[in-house]
Amino acid sequence: MQLNIGTKIKELRRRDGRTQEALAEALGVTNQAVSRWESGGSYPDMEIVPAIANYFHVSIDELFGYQNDREERIKRILEEAKHQMYTQGNILGRGLGDYEGCVKLLRKASEEFPNEPEILFLFAEALHRLGWQKHGRALRQNDEDTGYIYNNLEYNSQNTYWREALQVLEKLLKMDISPERRGEAVTKAALIYPMMGEFEKAKSLVNKQDSLFYCKEMLLPRVTEGEEMDRVQGESIIACLRGLDWVLSYATVSIKSMSVYKTPYGKSIVLAIAELYELIFNDGRCGREHWSIRRLYLDLARNEALDGDLQKATEYFDKAFTHDKLYQEACTQGEYRYSAPLVSKVIVPSDQFFPRGEHYWTDEIGILPDKLVTELRQNPKYAECFA
Repeated sequence: MQLNIGTKIKELRRRDGRTQEALAEALGVTNQAVSRWESGGSYPDMEIVPAIANYFHVSIDELFGYQNDREERIKRILEEAKHQMYTQGNILGRGLGDYEGCVKLLRKASEEFPNEPEILFLFAEALHRLGWQKHGRALRQNDEDTGYIYNNLEYNSQNTYWREALQVLEKLLKMDISPERRGEAVTKAALIYPMMGEFEKAKSLVNKQDSLFYCKEMLLPRVTEGEEMDRVQGESIIACLRGLDWVLSYATVSIKSMSVYKTPYGKSIVLAIAELYELIFNDGRCGREHWSIRRLYLDLARNEALDGDLQKATEYFDKAFTHDKLYQEACTQGEYRYSAPLVSKVIVPSDQFFPRGEHYWTDEIGILPDKLVTELRQNPKYAECFA
């Protein structure tokens, strides 16, 4: 395979618009040496190979032409990382997943493939989750006792996992990555920055993003026709549903020390979001959104139980349990096609479904009030939740 290294150097040099002279100067060798490498007259000393790979931002494997092996190895790493994080993992802060092992795996992978976006993104995600699991987030009320809640910056800033996650995300955002992955990386960084007290960085990053009214979800349906318009319009509806869910859910738990969240008004908002999902997916085939609907009904079940209404709490838990079953079923169908009128042209690839962690119900049951748990234990329908 070493016979290909000269050809690869020439290919990479031309890709980046670099001259032989520029490469020679960067490596501290003569122009003639570079010329001989590229013509196959000689090969670089092994001591200089890492510097060449670094110059072109590729791995040593790729420089030597092991591209197929490289891609296969990256694929295996990503599959293992996703298994550890999404299948074994669970709720942030309460997950029993092997986030520590996942971080170890991806840290090593990021050293081997320092410019592979998918590895870097998953590395940041694993660090974020491990930060919740090992350190968590602390909140405080302000001194004037107005009821607003704030991050406890003194505590949160000691979360080394989140600090490292931000470093990885900052590196990722300097790379040429897909708009979707960039959006996810921006979102992740924007969530972590404020918890660490980096408000100006968060605002600077967020203010560079497009306004909601100029995003692709708003504009694509207007620049397409026929079946393509149906598809992008359906995708836009789903994206806007998720966005509304996120904004309203966050608002109800962040205003006045969660006082809104616990009121009948706050609970009615959460219920309205769940019912809006079910209205859009009026045939009961909600695909990935079964996951979100399940979360909303579990929140409602918990709050009703805390208020002493066990009958309503049990009803909401049953809805959550049903949506969990439907989500698990959707995970086994491969490519998923929605069928409700407004989204009937939307197709979701199978790799966008992640089976929930095996400890999911252990975690969820663990945060429900004891009276509701006792009630649920008596119903054999929910036996798997206590297995």
